[in-house]
Amino acid sequence: MRYYVLDRGDKRSIELSQQFHRLAEGKGFKLDAESPEIVVSIGGDGTMLHAFHTFTDQIPDIAFVGVHTGHLGFYADWRADELEELVELMSVNGPEGYGNPRIMKYPLIELEIHKKSGSASFIALNEFTLKGVDGTVVAQVDINDTAFEMFRGDGICVSTPSGSTAYNKAVGGAVVHPSIEALQLGEIASINNRVFRTLGSSLMLPKHHHCDIISRKEQRLLLTVDHLNIQLDDLVSVRCQVAKDKVSFARYRPYPFWDRVRNSFLN
Repeated sequence: MRYYVLDRGDKRSIELSQQFHRLAEGKGFKLDAESPEIVVSIGGDGTMLHAFHTFTDQIPDIAFVGVHTGHLGFYADWRADELEELVELMSVNGPEGYGNPRIMKYPLIELEIHKKSGSASFIALNEFTLKGVDGTVVAQVDINDTAFEMFRGDGICVSTPSGSTAYNKAVGGAVVHPSIEALQLGEIASINNRVFRTLGSSLMLPKHHHCDIISRKEQRLLLTVDHLNIQLDDLVSVRCQVAKDKVSFARYRPYPFWDRVRNSFLN
């Protein structure tokens, strides 16, 4: 098995990374930073986002595994004291029925940023947001090339189903099971009065729909794609839709999504 490890960089995560390398060597795994089959993230959900964006050009060919060093995250299945068990299950010498993990595939967001100075494309695992730097964001929202609303407010958040428990939930969006191929558009402190109106609630778009967010004034904006921050002063529009490719997570033991939700927010 070809693998790569990306850790958070703190002392504890580095120690666990070194421990994983020792265990993996004993099982005959091959360290491969260029074309791994499995990428192991050691840290937290932020570390997993970093790992994902490190390999966005190889998403169809890689599966991710998360080891958390703090609180259990949505992308981190394994505790720090379970590394030996994880490596055993990843090994072809592991117990019968393991060695070949269950691969869970989650939808992603594909976005195209159009600026006066050029264009760029990104893939988001959790979400992207568009916020004003100096004041109120003014943007037209089109769905499938038809004008839907004129937004005024602090910003817009567009999330994947697996990212629906992150920023999207904080702005009042719904928690969505990651088997649903859709994206969710949520408003961040929208202005609604007798003059300006928006839908006022989040909405879901299926995978065959697309949405355009069109800048309607000269404004400095901050675009975030997961943990990446991009400041824009010449934005024309952002087009988003469910990406053609999905991210893969290798599950070596069951951990249902609704158990994750309960353990994170209710227990």
